[in-house]
Amino acid sequence: MKLQFLDRSSLRDNSFSAKHNYYPYFLRLWHFHPELELVYILKSEGTRFIGDSIERFREEEVVLIGANLPHMWLNDEQYFGESSDLIAEGYSVHFRRDFLGNEFLNAPELKAINNLVDTAQQGIKFVDLDMSIRNEIGLLVDKDPFERMISFIKILNGLAKHEKKILLSSKGYLSTLKGLKGQGMDKTYEFIFKNFNKSITLNEVAGVASMNPSAFSRFFKKVNRKTFKEYLNELRVGYACKLISEDKYNITRICFESGYNNISNFNRQFKRITGMSPSQYRKKHIQA
Repeated sequence: MKLQFLDRSSLRDNSFSAKHNYYPYFLRLWHFHPELELVYILKSEGTRFIGDSIERFREEEVVLIGANLPHMWLNDEQYFGESSDLIAEGYSVHFRRDFLGNEFLNAPELKAINNLVDTAQQGIKFVDLDMSIRNEIGLLVDKDPFERMISFIKILNGLAKHEKKILLSSKGYLSTLKGLKGQGMDKTYEFIFKNFNKSITLNEVAGVASMNPSAFSRFFKKVNRKTFKEYLNELRVGYACKLISEDKYNITRICFESGYNNISNFNRQFKRITGMSPSQYRKKHIQA
């Protein structure tokens, strides 16, 4: 399953979008987008993939996903049966960091929300969240535009002040490309995601960004606090984690499917990033 870029450009005409999702199952698509996403699951069970985090999800879960962080909610197999009457229901809110202007979140009164948005880069699960906040998320879709905006700010403030938070993806797995603006960099970022599991070079990526390799390397490390090579390895290993959890291929095939052409290098990078070998990861994440 390839990572997909979802274009939600219609948000340019709105501050943010709130949607009630009611389907037989959630979208089976590992994807990313420049908007942050707040998800409240009402009815559904399965496996949640966020960056390199792979966990079970259940009803009443609330998660905030940072911009450009790959994710997918994969329902259990019984949801896809022809005779299934199971339902995947939830609410999703998509918004950009600057949904109320470039300086809005920099206001001193909104420091907690600003920190929340930064932390969401790794993905956040809110544990034992007050029912009043969950209810407010659900009510967003029926409010008029002004009341919806005010309610959403209150929701973000409640989430920011909530103490029981679990960070999902490992630190630095996929840093949001802060400060990248314009279609040129959007295309560069999309190019990386579409080709990370193929043979991809710094020269190719720099070319898409219309920069020389040296300038691109400096720029990339400045905004990501890591080199392009380190970033690419984290992306590939995250994808390998997903393939291992699906338990369809052996480790050697997963090595090549993830963009590596050398099993020893794959094993070395995998252990460096996850702290365990691919085989150990499989034993830990796949139930007997």
